[in-house]
Amino acid sequence: MGFKEAIRTVLKEKYATFQGRASRSEFWYFTLFTVLMVVVFIGLALLTGGLDMVEGGGAEILPLIFFGLYGLFGLAILIPTIAVTVRRLHDRNMSGWWYLGFVVGGMIPFVGPLISIAMFVILALKGTAGDNKFGPDPLRGAANSDVFA
Repeated sequence: MGFKEAIRTVLKEKYATFQGRASRSEFWYFTLFTVLMVVVFIGLALLTGGLDMVEGGGAEILPLIFFGLYGLFGLAILIPTIAVTVRRLHDRNMSGWWYLGFVVGGMIPFVGPLISIAMFVILALKGTAGDNKFGPDPLRGAANSDVFA
């Protein structure tokens, strides 16, 4: 799955789909997309005078617009981000409830960074080969034709 196909799949076809499986490429390309968009929005906000606002200067309207767009973008991708993460855990044959455990555990002082590293490693590992209890393998040709038909 390529960059454009992963974004299209997550944002159009499976916006709030928590069932099924997501391949590593789908998950990581969508993660790359969100990081790039955050860099663009925050970069534009800081370049148009947002840094002066942070330092206590006067508030200009253009950086506020970019910060507002960043907030709207964050709200718009909240559900698909959770959904693709749950589907990625399903690909590892893990319940989606593990995501809640990772989020809550990540807030615990001193233990949180270790839990975040564990989550990163689990999401980076290869998915279960073949079918599992959450559905067919997303990398098999037959499974892809069923999903995208």
